[in-house]
Parts: sequence; C-alpha cells; structure tokens
Amino acid sequence: MCIGQLGNLLPHVTLSANLAQHLMPAWGLSAAEGGLMASGYAFGYMLAVPVLTTLTDRIDARLVLLGGSVVSGLATVAFGIFAQGFWSGTSIWSLAGLGFAGAYMPGLKALTDRLPVGDTSRAVTLYTSSFSVGVGLSFLIAQVLADGWGWRTAFYVTGIGPIAMVVACLLIERRSPAPRVGRLLNFAPVFANREALGYIFGYGAHCFELYGIRTWLVGFWTYVVAHQGAPSWLSPVLMSFCFAVISMPASILGNEAALKFGRHRAITVVMIASACVALVIGLNATAPAWVLALLLMIYGLTVPADSGALTAGMSAAAVSEHRGATLALHSTVGFGLSAIGAWGTGAALDAAGGPQSAEGWLLAFIVLAAGIALGPLALLWARMARPEQLLSRSQ
Repeated sequence: MCIGQLGNLLPHVTLSANLAQHLMPAWGLSAAEGGLMASGYAFGYMLAVPVLTTLTDRIDARLVLLGGSVVSGLATVAFGIFAQGFWSGTSIWSLAGLGFAGAYMPGLKALTDRLPVGDTSRAVTLYTSSFSVGVGLSFLIAQVLADGWGWRTAFYVTGIGPIAMVVACLLIERRSPAPRVGRLLNFAPVFANREALGYIFGYGAHCFELYGIRTWLVGFWTYVVAHQGAPSWLSPVLMSFCFAVISMPASILGNEAALKFGRHRAITVVMIASACVALVIGLNATAPAWVLALLLMIYGLTVPADSGALTAGMSAAAVSEHRGATLALHSTVGFGLSAIGAWGTGAALDAAGGPQSAEGWLLAFIVLAAGIALGPLALLWARMARPEQLLSRSQ
C-alpha cells in the first residue's frame, strides 16, 4: 500500500513545483491566482472526500481506491494536454484533486480494514509518512522534467504514477464491510465524538500550513537565489525534494514521541515550534542563502512531525462502525483548509509586494505561523470536558 501510494502521489505537487517558474510567467498569473489554481486540487478533494470515504463503510474501500487512482492519473495527463490558462487549469486540477479524494483516505481505510486487531498507530504512521516521500519524488520528477522537456511533459509522466496503486488494488484481498443501515452522509456520530474532533481540527491547522508552504516553497527559494545568491547545486529542485523527503522520518519520530509523552502534549509542542520557525524564516527573508537553507530544513522537520500522530489519534478515537465517516470529515476539514492555505499565502504575497519582495514573504510566513498556531487551541478544546460530562463524573 505504501509503494502504491508513492505512485499515487507523483502528480500531487506537479502544479506547485512548476507554478512560480513556469505556469505563472507563461499565463501572466498573480500570486493570488496561482495560489487559487493550486488550491483547486484541495477544493476538488474536499468536495468529493465526504462521499467517497464514507462510502467505504458500505463497500470495499479497495474499489473506491481503484477508481480514484484512475481518475487522478487521467486528470493529471489531461492538464498537460488541455490546460491553457487560469480557468482551464483550475478546473482540470480540481478534477485531479477529486480523484485523489478516492485515493488517499480510502487507501488508509483499505489498509486499516486489513490490519490485525490492536494498536495500529505505527502502521498508520508509516502509511501517512510515506506521503512525504511521494511528495518529494513529485517535486523532484516534476521540476527535472519541466526544466528539461517543458512543463507539459511533467504532467504527462507524473500522471502515469497512479498505475502503481492500481496494481496494489488488484493484489490485495477483498474485504467487504459489514452491512450498514441509515443515511450515507451521517456525520452526527462524528460530531458527537469530541476526542476525534480535536484531532480533526488540529489536522486542519496542520494542512493549512503544509499545503501553504508546499505551494510556495519553490517560489520562495527562487526569490532567495535571485536576491541572496546560492551555490548552483543548492537549486529549488534540491531544496523542495529534501524538504519533502525529510518529512517521513519527522512524521515517524513525531508519532513515537506522541506514544511516549502523550499525543496532545507532543503535537502541541511540535505545532508551537513550527509556528516559531515560520516566523524566524519570514523575519530573515534577506539572510544569506545557507542560513535560509538551514532554517527551511528545520521547518521541513517541524511541519510534518505532527501528521502521523494526528491521523493515528483520530483513527484510534473513531468508533469502528463510523470510521469511514470520521476519516471523511478528517480529510474534508484538512483539505478544505489546505485550499485556504495555498490561496491565503499567495494573497498575502500580493498584499505585501509580491513574490519578489521580502515584505511579501514575511507576511506569507506570518500567515503560515498563524494557521498552525490554531492547532493547539483545537486540542485544548477537545480536552475541556462538557458540563454534563463533569456532572456524570462527580456522580
């Protein structure tokens, strides 16, 4: 499943990887328009994931995963063939995100349905952290292909990646869930699960920051190279690849820390640290390139370190018969805020002088820091007992 996910993720940041250097100049886009086009992926995901993930409570998640992988790959190839500007690009990229809605959380459901009973947090964390390796490969392959053979070629090639998950789906055993009654989109039991909601809202804050920096990482490093200079080997390709790949060990170590010190405590510390690093980067946007490279690698550790713990916590808190609905809300909130993060960071850039302005990048990183700082508040809210709960305990 993890290998299949690597293939499914090859298209994931193909647009973001080529946004600042290729698409925005070719189509004359502002930073806000570029961010909005990138957020189309998350928006399409957000619209489809409630239905597709909740559907896995009724049918084998493997079938949803198979269909979503095919749509994601075809839409990515279609972007390379048909995209001609902001509107066509946003529409097609939203369709790719819709396909990925059937490929990520349904994949997690397909995996957890086949794991033995017991603590599955390490397996869940391995699956979620392999996301980072796939994103790193997407950054690397998309930029290398675009620089050498044009950005359309990058979409053609990365669109082939989901075939790996199609093969995985055909190899794993069938596993149909127990028959369910009632409405398909019934989120009432999930909203009643305050513990799960805390992790879900925390995940939303995490996704806001993560998608915001992934969308604009290449643009920021392009600014650094242009204004501060950098060794030729310290290219946007290398920086974005390393930033993404170190996310996997960071996520695994973050989950191990959560198991040892407690999930809420570990996640809160990581989120506060990440907000601080973002502010330091923004305040030092004109620092030497080697200083910013070091700070970005630290940021590459703090941004994803809470991901595995948040998803494992949500999965553990979910009631088994409503796990699909819980996963659906988890993804809906996460990718909804991802869309806002990509657009909001671009809008902040425009408001403060654009991608070639130090003030623009300062405001962009302030926005990222403010977003992740909401995560600890969500976890604190989840820990606060309702009055009726306190009364029942006293009795």
